[in-house]
Amino acid sequence: MTPTGSETALEQFATAGFALIENVVSEAACIALAARATQSAPLVGRRNLLDEPWCATALAAIRAHPLLEALLVESPVAVQCTYFAKSDAWNWAVPLHQDLVIPVAQRVPHPALCGWSMKEGALFVTAPHSVLERSVALRLHLDDCGAENGPLLVVPGSHRSGIVSAPVRADTQRVACVAPRGAALAMRPLLLHSSNKTRGTAARRILHFLFGPSELPFGLEWHHAV
Repeated sequence: MTPTGSETALEQFATAGFALIENVVSEAACIALAARATQSAPLVGRRNLLDEPWCATALAAIRAHPLLEALLVESPVAVQCTYFAKSDAWNWAVPLHQDLVIPVAQRVPHPALCGWSMKEGALFVTAPHSVLERSVALRLHLDDCGAENGPLLVVPGSHRSGIVSAPVRADTQRVACVAPRGAALAMRPLLLHSSNKTRGTAARRILHFLFGPSELPFGLEWHHAV
């Protein structure tokens, strides 16, 4: 039997740690979401957008997609939405890294917890490995993102190595995740990833959702979960 598109994406997500799902939201919806996101975060971006009504619209579209629903079985709650806006005017590169911190409600004194910080009024901590391996990030592309627009560069399968403590070689082979408008790139936070500066003039606007397990260990609670 030939695998369906859904089976192929689910298998790639399990083995490579990322998968691109196209046509999650319509072009018209992307234009509307980009306009509202720009009003909420007029410069390079902003964290903690889950309370915005327009963000709830994007979240509903994600949860209504059957393939994304299957990817989020172990990560049922949305805990963060961050808006990134890269352009020729606001341009930056991101070195190879993993996304290790999560937003939580309060500080918990436990020896397994470290890396506490405040970002835009929310408390963050380095997440336990058990949480990171069950979490999913979804990057909803509000614009076409080609090779010249500073797409995400990922190291396939690197999420299976856990939290990487040693420096990663700069020449580590990476795959460029180009994506059309309306597509969602699903990825494990433990996946090693980076991005270059954009070389074009078009905007690269993204809503980055983080989904995680409904319950956290060590007495932690999510800062906000929907």
